[in-house]
Amino acid sequence: MSAPVPVIICDDSRLARKQMAAALHGWNVDITFAELGQQALDAVRAQKGDVLFLDLNMPIMDGYQVLEEIRKHDLPTLVIVVSGDIQAEARNRVLALGALEFIKKPCSPEAIADVLHRYGLLSELEHPGDQTRNQEVIELPDYYQEISNVAMGQAGAMLASLLDTFVDLPIPNVRLVSSGEVNRLLLSAVSSGFNLVSQGFVGPDLAGEALLVIKRSNLNTIASLMDMQSQEEQLEAELEMFLSNVLIGAFSSSFSKQLDISLSRATPIILRNFSGMTAQNSQWQETLMISIDYQLKAQSFHCELLIIFTADSLPKLQEMARYFG
Repeated sequence: MSAPVPVIICDDSRLARKQMAAALHGWNVDITFAELGQQALDAVRAQKGDVLFLDLNMPIMDGYQVLEEIRKHDLPTLVIVVSGDIQAEARNRVLALGALEFIKKPCSPEAIADVLHRYGLLSELEHPGDQTRNQEVIELPDYYQEISNVAMGQAGAMLASLLDTFVDLPIPNVRLVSSGEVNRLLLSAVSSGFNLVSQGFVGPDLAGEALLVIKRSNLNTIASLMDMQSQEEQLEAELEMFLSNVLIGAFSSSFSKQLDISLSRATPIILRNFSGMTAQNSQWQETLMISIDYQLKAQSFHCELLIIFTADSLPKLQEMARYFG
């Protein structure tokens, strides 16, 4: 048997690294994991990556910057981008920077095999083997960060298509929070000139609330992109409902599909006079919150999507993470 092909998997998500390694299971590869872009570049320079599977949304140095460094220094690796950002412009940008191909998350062994076969690499990887190292334990926030990353990409792509612009996607922030933290966050947003749109959701043994946080002054940007004209108050409400329907709807649809569950959503409500969470809804000590800051950098616009689960949803969320992770 020939020597294993050195492969680098670069992604800040532990779950994504684990899924990518699973997709390569059975092939004659020697996998090196990189959590950050600079680690991937160091591994390439150390000849650990004839093939580099590269994420785009990463802290410190994102995938675009990694590609720029590889091209600048003519580093010897073939890059296949694997990302939840499925905007057409994102794909065009990475190909222009020298990436071999773009695969959307979550990736499958079939999708990877197809790309490698098309570029004549499959014959080098078709021998059975199991060279994967660095098996990692997936914790609750890590698992839902990657699920959120894919769902975020779906929502961002839909918004980009509807507005005919590019949406800059961040790294989803997934963490356990207290009711007090959520209350302070929302009160601070309202006092700083942000509007809130709320939409409750319920599924099997879990429930929660999706909140879109939008700065009033930023709504003019969306109105301009959509070429909308109306009475100011009416226009504001229309734009808020438009953004919430797109971002909350697409995010929750992708999120539930990945978990193979069904989520029912209530009618969105614009909260004009938010004064804090009610006592009935603020007794829990800790729960899971997902926050995503969608940005249109070219137009200086951003809005934040918050997904807050009820505290009694945690057992179900943990169960699904163990089962699917």
